[in-house]
Amino acid sequence: MTPRDTSADIDVDLVLDFLNTVDVEAGTDLLSDPAGRRAWLAARGLADSDSAADVRTALRAAVGDPAASRVALSAQVTVSLEPEGPRLVADDVTGAVLAAASRLTVLGDWDRVKICPADDCRWAFFDRSRNHSRTWCSMRVCGNREKARAWRERARANS
Repeated sequence: MTPRDTSADIDVDLVLDFLNTVDVEAGTDLLSDPAGRRAWLAARGLADSDSAADVRTALRAAVGDPAASRVALSAQVTVSLEPEGPRLVADDVTGAVLAAASRLTVLGDWDRVKICPADDCRWAFFDRSRNHSRTWCSMRVCGNREKARAWRERARANS
């Protein structure tokens, strides 16, 4: 952990990494690939869960993925009283991710987790803009493509 890392940054990283285990542009899904899934979980020291894909879909829907289904889900999370204070503890990936998402909600940062609206992207990102107005995962790539497309349509309509 670097000096600038906070527990909120760690939560953001976990949630985004989990949401982005599906890559629309590349057509890959780490949770559907047994070796990729094991490697992803091992790199984060998390135990597997049968409901991981369902939780990912529900979380993606909650942050605006139009292709994801909204469903109510839950996971087992406990509160542990540590010398530093109360801490949410989970036994598996779904509990860990939902605990991280809950902490972001309590901190008022959940609405900063967004999905890129580009149909060929839909990458999850964290909006660090001051007024929470960022739309695209990358202005250089997705935002630029959309602005160029809109400009061409306007130019064509004015011709």
